[in-house]
Amino acid sequence: MNLYPLARPFLFGMDPEAAHDLTLNALAKTQNTVLDALYRQPFVRDPLSLAGLQFPNRVGLAAGLDKNARCIDGLGAMGFGFVEVGTVTPKAQPGNDKPRMFRLPEAQALINRLGFNNEGLEAFVAHVQQAQFRKLGRLLGLNIGKNALTPIENATDDYLTALAGVYPHADYVTVNISSPNTKNLRALQSDEALDGLLGALVERRAQLSEQHGRNVPLFLKIAPDLDETQVGVIAATLLKHGMDGVIATNTTLAREAVQGMPHAHETGGLSGTPAAEPSNRVIRQLRAALGSAFPIIGVGGILSAQDALAKIKAGANVVQIYTGLIYKGPTLVTEVANALQKMHR
Repeated sequence: MNLYPLARPFLFGMDPEAAHDLTLNALAKTQNTVLDALYRQPFVRDPLSLAGLQFPNRVGLAAGLDKNARCIDGLGAMGFGFVEVGTVTPKAQPGNDKPRMFRLPEAQALINRLGFNNEGLEAFVAHVQQAQFRKLGRLLGLNIGKNALTPIENATDDYLTALAGVYPHADYVTVNISSPNTKNLRALQSDEALDGLLGALVERRAQLSEQHGRNVPLFLKIAPDLDETQVGVIAATLLKHGMDGVIATNTTLAREAVQGMPHAHETGGLSGTPAAEPSNRVIRQLRAALGSAFPIIGVGGILSAQDALAKIKAGANVVQIYTGLIYKGPTLVTEVANALQKMHR
């Protein structure tokens, strides 16, 4: 069933963050009940082996939509082969001041400066443990970050704490160093800082792997606002430390595509259609630098099947959606999954 065309005008008449919260509360209440028929979509089976994992199809939900992991099963009912939740930080934090989310409908875009607002690691893990999603053979990614008040020189401690907390419950863990909304966070993408962080994470992962008897893949999520040299350094660092994959990309700080539109001047990360080409550029550069076998998850500006196909052609193995879900609704998931299945037949 697809009631989204009826719901969208009502939701778009509200403040964006209020609409977001209302939607998540509705999903949390209706998931795993007969009412999930209101948004449930047919599941497209299109298995793919990647990073040591069996992806049931090539379409995932990007992190940021469900920061507290409250709606994993509701979102999963929309036909995603994998769902990524978070970003979670070790301690609960309110995020940045409101208003902090803005729609740019003429560009099919959003700007957000939420700032890793979340209930903290303990609440996050409790929600993850309640979800049925993984029992269906679908994959769950858990996305980790640092607290805003943690000095950047101590950032690694936060990532290690978060990794240990989510490790037993994740199919993969994503290290988010690319949100533009936590002060200095993107500095962790620089060569020396990234080398130190990934080295520490991979070392801790080896200990956790022994402790839990399973090796959980580690992915790194990077920004689109990088030049080719920076992308090359990141690629070399990923290979050096034996990371399992890269997610390209987070939101962009660029505003050329939305100049003159209402809210275009707001600070924060821009997502949706204007993020498509910057993301594809980084994916192409990563694929050239990493070779054909290294797993790349493509995200940014997927609002149609064609947008998803462009990501795969740029070099991504699988894709994730976020802003497209807000503009197009759950049928986009099936549309994209069908198109990618046909492409790989």
